[in-house]
Amino acid sequence: MFERDSGITPAANPPRRFERTRIILESTTTTTWFVTGASRGLGLEIVAQLLRRGDDVAATTRSVERLTAALDGVGSGRLLPLRVDLTDQPQVTAAVAQTREHFGGLDVVVNNAGYGYLSAVEEIADDDAHAMFDVQIFGVLNVLRAALPVFRSNRRGHIVNVSSILGLTTFPGWGLYSAGKFALEALTEALAAEVADLGIGVNLIEPGYVRTDFLTNDSLALPDSTLGEYPTVRETTEAHRAMHGTQLGDPAKVAAAIIEVAVSGTAPLHQFLGSDSLSFAETRVKALQADLDASRALAGTDHTDL
Repeated sequence: MFERDSGITPAANPPRRFERTRIILESTTTTTWFVTGASRGLGLEIVAQLLRRGDDVAATTRSVERLTAALDGVGSGRLLPLRVDLTDQPQVTAAVAQTREHFGGLDVVVNNAGYGYLSAVEEIADDDAHAMFDVQIFGVLNVLRAALPVFRSNRRGHIVNVSSILGLTTFPGWGLYSAGKFALEALTEALAAEVADLGIGVNLIEPGYVRTDFLTNDSLALPDSTLGEYPTVRETTEAHRAMHGTQLGDPAKVAAAIIEVAVSGTAPLHQFLGSDSLSFAETRVKALQADLDASRALAGTDHTDL
């Protein structure tokens, strides 16, 4: 669903063709992208596909060596690997400036960095909560604050924030992770309305389970101590660990869909990706409608003198 880089209905315009599960999107002009969380999983796949289509890519990571080794020379002349701590505003601002200087501009930002965390709400330590929001929210804010002045000046640009279906709904054990994604969704919805008249496009990507390393020990954090009163959370943890390698989502197709969202400019604000994402979203909408209907009896709390 989401990636850790110590550093998803299809798009409105369907991809043009498939080749060995890799969707090839034609590119007639070179676009400059700034992609975070790029050295593994979905972020790496996005970067590789962008380079193959002939675009310029600034890719942020905590390990430039890992990123370049994983790409194995693909589009090396169009790649600007950047070692960036996304929680450090000066580093992020410098990275965006370096991207513009190196490529001569900036067109699209993809905020993809993130990692998973599974625990009961009561088990969440302060340090873990702060770390999650540092990546999910403050890191994104740092990128937005660096990129938006560029986009406003140019009166064009596109921001794609990679959320998750767990930014719309949640399950036992996913409280902290979902809290970060829920916050990202609110931030993105507000941003989309604020920049709509400035020529800046904004999209949320809400994938389901994607077959990357997200559910491995390297990408899925757990609490230091657990409580015996939450067996459902332990069952959820073990079920997700066992799911690794069987997730429904194809990362190549998910990455291609994300690229299409940005280049088409016609995708909805909330772009769901994957049959599981659609199913979870439909269930959530039905549950909210049920709550709305059940709330009407007590909802009459307005002043009567207006």
